[in-house]
Amino acid sequence: MSTLVLELRQGDMMVVNGAPIRFRNRTRIELAAKARFLFGKQIMPPEAATTPARRIYFALQTAYIGTEEERGAGLRAARHLIEDFQQATTSALARDMLRQALDLADGDDCYQALKIARRVMRHEDEVLGIAPAAGARLEPVRAEAMLAGE
Repeated sequence: MSTLVLELRQGDMMVVNGAPIRFRNRTRIELAAKARFLFGKQIMPPEAATTPARRIYFALQTAYIGTEEERGAGLRAARHLIEDFQQATTSALARDMLRQALDLADGDDCYQALKIARRVMRHEDEVLGIAPAAGARLEPVRAEAMLAGE
């Protein structure tokens, strides 16, 4: 059986299978089963979804770590936002990346879709001349723990 061990600092936030968890002290946890989770800087709060690419990331995040009820709505929102973005952008690269992200999300691989969405956000920042806020970078940490053989 393989496990994933995470070290989290006091005040860090983690969402596991739709449940938010805030750590009161520094801790080390071990996930020994498959789980949908993000933690720390991977989690985008709703108020940070201020651009089209960030709204796509937030919708995909909801499709990945939301509750069962939220996940379907998150995927539907992501589809709609991606379609709007693809129609509005002149970037073939962004359109292709978003097509890949949506294919991954439709295949229930939202973690990989989020990785692509982070790339689209960086692309959008460059095109629009937006400097990322200090500490606002979403970190691409591996966010799925699996048992061996799954």
